[in-house]
Amino acid sequence: MSSKGKEVMITEGEEEEVMITEEAEGSSSSMTGKTVTLVSSDEVNFEVDLAIANQSDMIKNMILDMKNNDNDEFVIPLLNVNSVVLAKVIQYWKQHAEVKDTAQLAAFDESFTNMHKTQLFETVLAANFLNSKPLLELLCKSIADKMKEMSVEEVREYFNIENDFTEEEEQKIRAENQWAFDQ
Repeated sequence: MSSKGKEVMITEGEEEEVMITEEAEGSSSSMTGKTVTLVSSDEVNFEVDLAIANQSDMIKNMILDMKNNDNDEFVIPLLNVNSVVLAKVIQYWKQHAEVKDTAQLAAFDESFTNMHKTQLFETVLAANFLNSKPLLELLCKSIADKMKEMSVEEVREYFNIENDFTEEEEQKIRAENQWAFDQ
């Protein structure tokens, strides 16, 4: 495939080199024998088994529309998803399509969500765009779990939210909602 060995840099202060491997691509197993080609925004092709790609409601609906037009070859451009993020999404789909052991899946899910914040947010956007509900729920839960341990200031920093309250307004809110700030 054209994406093997491609190096991708993730920005935001830290550079992270990501190798897209055959495993990350979710290279087609003989689950259904039929495949779909997903084309990322940076024009990297991923040939994926239909059973794996059908974990996306958006892709599933596009394939149904193409079948209605007597189309046997499925090529779907995903202009909102780059190759690094698409490889990550396919890796998740492949694991959840092939592994049935819940303990193994739980361990995979925990390690899967351990990624750089920028890539995590990009993967959330991709899961939402692709309408992949289990993946979106996993990623949102991961972010929520990280937020549980954060102070208000840490949450603002994590999401790059500017504090637009005056000192007086913030003190008033803290006084009215003291229960939320008690440890």
